[in-house]
Amino acid sequence: MEMNVLTKEQLLNMYCKMVQIREFENQAIELAKMNLTRAAIHTYNGEEAIGVGVCASLTDNDYITSTHRGHGHCLAKGADMVRMFAELMARENGYCKGKGGSMHIADMNIGMLGANGIVGGGIPIATGAGLAKKLRKDDGIVVCFFGDGASNEGSFHESLNFASVFKLPVIFICENNRYGISTHVSHSTSAVHIADRAEGYRMPGKRIDGNDIVTVYEEFKEAAAYVRAGNGPVLIEAETYRMSGHYFGDNENYRTKDEVAEWKLKDPIKKCREYLDKHGVQKEELDELAKRVHEEVLAASEEAKKGPVPNSGDLEDDLYDPTFETITWKPWIK
Repeated sequence: MEMNVLTKEQLLNMYCKMVQIREFENQAIELAKMNLTRAAIHTYNGEEAIGVGVCASLTDNDYITSTHRGHGHCLAKGADMVRMFAELMARENGYCKGKGGSMHIADMNIGMLGANGIVGGGIPIATGAGLAKKLRKDDGIVVCFFGDGASNEGSFHESLNFASVFKLPVIFICENNRYGISTHVSHSTSAVHIADRAEGYRMPGKRIDGNDIVTVYEEFKEAAAYVRAGNGPVLIEAETYRMSGHYFGDNENYRTKDEVAEWKLKDPIKKCREYLDKHGVQKEELDELAKRVHEEVLAASEEAKKGPVPNSGDLEDDLYDPTFETITWKPWIK
């Protein structure tokens, strides 16, 4: 890649964001070891380039939907670390007041429509959000993150079909990390490449290196321009690998140590550092940036611990949106 693809400042910002996500996940594991978290922890380690490379081109008016492995997407979109840590520890100062946990973080102010504990659950939500944007003639787009396992769900096929029929402004991004829990993609998926499924829904489909931040940024930027122009949806398969287990505590007996070691050589943060090094950024500068981010993450974790535990009397609060108004249906299909 040529340096004119991204400025040094842009790439350094992406590097810091990837390091922030990695440090957040590592600290989440430490909190789990201390029994301070209140739900399963699914880390994004090894997949950071996808969330960061995509969200670098988005605004608060663009929406994203996430998965059970959603911390990286939240942070890449601009979520607050203190509120995220607090939610993991079931504190009132968390995003869902401690009631949602790791897999249900959402922030409507930044266009983060929510992580989702249901495999493929975010796909129809993203499609519905895309429909809303089209009805409102909104110039924003919707990005839907999901895993390889979700590509076998009915929600995937129904949503891609619907989005294509009505040319919705949605980019479907499959983070193919090779495993759906403990099942390798080759044992669960009939298609050789998930991106090939786009052809059946008459939309562009593309495979990219999900561990290369520059490639992700450029390929997504091109897809976003296509979708923003009103051409309808796109399917991107970002090939990657989760370096941690499916969740903290996973025995990982379904894959070999050699396989994990091989993929660690393709670590997206390592690749980004190598790229920056080739363009004159000193190792000491990158180390100093990483150290600063590490300290910020630890400080956020400590601040979150100060939050109070939810009161049982508030259990039935927040079940309904008090601002909800009935919308009169107006036919829009001509």
